[in-house]
Amino acid sequence: MRIFLAAIAVLLAAAAAAAAAVAGCQAGVPVKEGTHLRFRPVLSELPAGPAVGPPGQRQSTDPATQDAAARALPCVPEQPDELDGRDDPALPLAGCDRTRGTRYVLGPGFLSGAEVASVEAGVDPLTGGSVITFGFTEAGTATWAEWTGHHLGKPLAVVLRGRVIGTAVIRSAITDGTVRIKVTSPRPGAQQLVREITGA
Repeated sequence: MRIFLAAIAVLLAAAAAAAAAVAGCQAGVPVKEGTHLRFRPVLSELPAGPAVGPPGQRQSTDPATQDAAARALPCVPEQPDELDGRDDPALPLAGCDRTRGTRYVLGPGFLSGAEVASVEAGVDPLTGGSVITFGFTEAGTATWAEWTGHHLGKPLAVVLRGRVIGTAVIRSAITDGTVRIKVTSPRPGAQQLVREITGA
């Protein structure tokens, strides 16, 4: 009887460990401390095309200067951003999606990697496109719910080391502490972005 009970205990422990492992996979990968991740509102979007004009001040508070800086950005695929995460989140930012070649003027950041608890790459079941799902901390969930509730119909950008990696339009207030962002990179690229964000 003792041997039988011991065997049951071992099986229960193994099942609990397996359940915990599955839960951990569902929750995504933890974000490393100090990651250069920003969530910024999109103030304007410029169509893809060649860079125009000399390099400008990418974090100016003047709208005309912001627009000129965005138009001058060389949105070249696979090229690192010159700011490389040294952008000031309290200031606007001229940035671009280097996969699509789209340029943006972005507002100050309202969330950062410090408020993200987990992240994982996936596939949109409707479109087959690449997506990244972010899970927020308790503080991040509160900020995200408040921001989305006040910005219905407005676009936002997710920025990693100065590069726009994905955008979305807010359709409703999001209170469950998660968001799924469509990214322009193919699935291997999305997985690489997750590794950059998590430091894996």
